[in-house]
Amino acid sequence: MHDLAARLHGLPPSLGPVRLVAVDGHAGSGKSTFAARLAQALGGAPVLHLDDIASHERFFSWTDRLMTQVIEPLARGESAHYTPYDWRSRAFGAPRPLPAAPVVLVEGVGAGRRALRPHLARLLWMELPPEESWSRGRRRDGAEQRGFWDGWVAAERAHFAEDPSRPHADLLVLQRPEGYEVLPGPATAPEAGSGVTLSDGSSRMW
Repeated sequence: MHDLAARLHGLPPSLGPVRLVAVDGHAGSGKSTFAARLAQALGGAPVLHLDDIASHERFFSWTDRLMTQVIEPLARGESAHYTPYDWRSRAFGAPRPLPAAPVVLVEGVGAGRRALRPHLARLLWMELPPEESWSRGRRRDGAEQRGFWDGWVAAERAHFAEDPSRPHADLLVLQRPEGYEVLPGPATAPEAGSGVTLSDGSSRMW
C-alpha cells in the first residue's frame, strides 16, 4: 500500500495544491475500507465520503453541492466545509472541514463522474462485479434496508449507464485474500509487467 501512496504523493497537483484521488466502484465493492487503508498509508490523508454529499432526494444529483462546498474551495487552496447528510434523520448536519492537504481522497459511487474527472489526479476503480457488490451491501445492511437497496440499485444502474466511471479509471483495485492487487485501468495503456500487488505489508512488482 505504501508503494501506491508514494506514487500518488509524487503526482502533480490536480486541484489547486491538492492531488485529488477518486475511489469509485459499485455500492458494496469495498471502497470505504480501501480508502481508509490508503489514507493511513498516505500519512492520514483526508477522506471525503460521498455518502455525506448524497441524500435520499439526490442519490446522484449532487454535483452542484460538491462543486460549491468542496471543489471550489480546494481549488483556491482553502479548506473546504461541507454539510454531511444524516441518512437516519434525513437532514444535513453542521459544516465539517476538509483541509487542502497534499492528497485528498474522495470515495463513493460516482466519484469518477464526468464533472469531476478534470479535477482528479487519479481515478481508481474497485474491480468487483455489480451483482456481487450489491449482494455484499445487502448482507451488510440487513433486511431492514431491503427497500432502500431496491431503489438504490435501479438508480446506480441508471447513473453508470449515463455517466460510466470504469472506462476512465487509471487503476483497477482487486481485493485478494493477501491484500489488494492494483492493475492498470482502461484509461492507461497496458504495459507488460506493470501490475502491482499491494498488501498491508510490503508490495512487489512483476
